[in-house]
Amino acid sequence: MKTLVLSEFGSAENLKLVDLHVPEIQDHEVLIKVKAISINPVDVKTRAGHGLAARMREFMPIILGWDIAGTVTAVGNGVKGFRIGDDVFGMVNFPGHGKAYSEFVAAPADHVALKPSNISYEEAAAATLAALTAWQALVHHYAIKKGNRVFIHAAAGGVGHFAVQIAKHFGAHVIGSSSPENKDFVLNLGADEQFDYKNSKIETLAPVDFVLDCLGAENVEKSLAIIKPGGGVVSILGGATPAVVEKAKVRDVACSAFLVHSNGSDMKSLAELLAIGAIKSHVAKTYAFAEMNQAHKHVETGRTVGKVIVSVP
Repeated sequence: MKTLVLSEFGSAENLKLVDLHVPEIQDHEVLIKVKAISINPVDVKTRAGHGLAARMREFMPIILGWDIAGTVTAVGNGVKGFRIGDDVFGMVNFPGHGKAYSEFVAAPADHVALKPSNISYEEAAAATLAALTAWQALVHHYAIKKGNRVFIHAAAGGVGHFAVQIAKHFGAHVIGSSSPENKDFVLNLGADEQFDYKNSKIETLAPVDFVLDCLGAENVEKSLAIIKPGGGVVSILGGATPAVVEKAKVRDVACSAFLVHSNGSDMKSLAELLAIGAIKSHVAKTYAFAEMNQAHKHVETGRTVGKVIVSVP
């Protein structure tokens, strides 16, 4: 099977296409013929030696990637709920060694869900790590409720564009931050308001109940000015530093950071929303498997609207 292997952290050119044996599955796993892979900032950072590189170093050479959509070709003896021929999608073994940049992936059955028939493999792959991050932040870490005022940083990005849609599904009033160029995109996602971070000051906004930060510590600190007492902020990029958490505590604001984890039950919840059209993946561009380095460079710009996908023949 064709696989992209990383033997040394560094540039995108370090991803090398090789032939490997199809992996054998364990009793709790399914073997998936991959049709599409989603590329995340954490893929790019890890490849460069940051991100999850410290965790991955012991496995070198490694197979990067966690987000897949494809078809089940074998089922472990202990697996229930999946059959050969099922189309599935999920974030596999995150934050461990996902091994997704390959034609075949051995995935824990409880990390994937059945792909809705109304979406493509590319759209399904897009709705994995990014969508799971938004879901877990809003539903598990904040417990979003109808009527909440929610502010989402980087609302046009991978996590952000799902967060807007999920928050709206739960009946929140959503303010999405983006550049003026992406205003229409953010509003078309369902946001009630678009905040122009280039030309406006966040302190001018009316107070909100919750902020989802996708940028970092400085951003979280600025956001404290608009969060109501008793409200909360969740950062997905380590923005909840001890200093910021202490400042939040003084304001009676819950401030926390979290790292998304693979969860098949959450994937099923997302599948239900995708099936009814409550959320939709925006695929910015699709690359061929042999163009993985170009896909990495695209994500590396930090300017992707939605998600970058790699198709697998």
